[in-house]
Amino acid sequence: MSDEMQRYTAFWPRLILGTILSAAILSPNFLQRSLSATYGFLYQSSFYRFSGFETFETVLCYIILETLYIDKLKKNPDLRIDKRGSALRESESSKPKLPRMRRPSKRMTEMFIYVAPLLAMDFVMIKKFAGVPVADIRESGGYPPINTDQTDFIKPTFLLPTIHNFRLDSPLQLQRALPPDPPTSRRLALELLAAFFIYDTLFFLIHVAFHRIKPLARLHEPHHAHAEIHPQITNRLSITERLSLVLLANFSLNIIGSHVLTRTLFIPLFVYLLIEIHSGLDLQWGYDKIMPFGMGAGSKVHAVHHRTGEGAFAPFFCWWDMGYEWLMSRQASAQSRMLADVST
Repeated sequence: MSDEMQRYTAFWPRLILGTILSAAILSPNFLQRSLSATYGFLYQSSFYRFSGFETFETVLCYIILETLYIDKLKKNPDLRIDKRGSALRESESSKPKLPRMRRPSKRMTEMFIYVAPLLAMDFVMIKKFAGVPVADIRESGGYPPINTDQTDFIKPTFLLPTIHNFRLDSPLQLQRALPPDPPTSRRLALELLAAFFIYDTLFFLIHVAFHRIKPLARLHEPHHAHAEIHPQITNRLSITERLSLVLLANFSLNIIGSHVLTRTLFIPLFVYLLIEIHSGLDLQWGYDKIMPFGMGAGSKVHAVHHRTGEGAFAPFFCWWDMGYEWLMSRQASAQSRMLADVST
């Protein structure tokens, strides 16, 4: 696709998304009736109050999106990044070969390893969300009410974690306390933007460490052990990496005091971006083509990272990698000048 055609294709999604985002931020009551109705329905749902809801939502989003991207990979050999040329040549006479992928029935152990530690935390740690009264947090955690003259050791901040009060009538942390009021559209939009910015920043730092520190690099090697990048690579991670990814996402949401509905919307967007950058597909509607000023990293850039192990350390955006490359080039130039001075 030519640059001119690409700019034309990206214009309308940019306009639509930009208009919605601008309206949500500039007019806090934008879509408030819809937000209130949606959150009111969720607030009354016992499943939404289930402490493992976010783990279930994450797994469901992953299964659906991975299946869709694998189907896209099978049906569109011309979009494959790593082997696009060979796939096209093969497709002229026969069905193009796909990268080696595991069947869903063979991945139950992988799913258990992914879900087990998350559910363990869900059932042991009390969930704390912004806007929830401490009395409701106590009740959800199996703690009795306290008198007004007593000092409550349970604090609403997530930075002070609290273990569930295990009793026979409350053996696990099964319900989470929710804020009674819905967020405004402004809060929802700004919290999503802030959470993705924070996550992208923190993961950039940790990802550089996974490539530069030898003990961590050994843990990271399985993620790069493939002939062609494909959607299943998204979850080909060590337990350490997988937990760090989830905990960083949680931290990014918690540190800004995000509303629980922000978290609910963050998860499908987060999973979508992770799978897209690992899809191995150069999609016409890729988010990197929709983002302005070339600030989206995207699947093509991330595929190069998987081949070389260099650059594109930030998962979603480009600014930290641009700064890192500039810093490395300055350092290399300084070392070259130093060696030149010594030799003379």
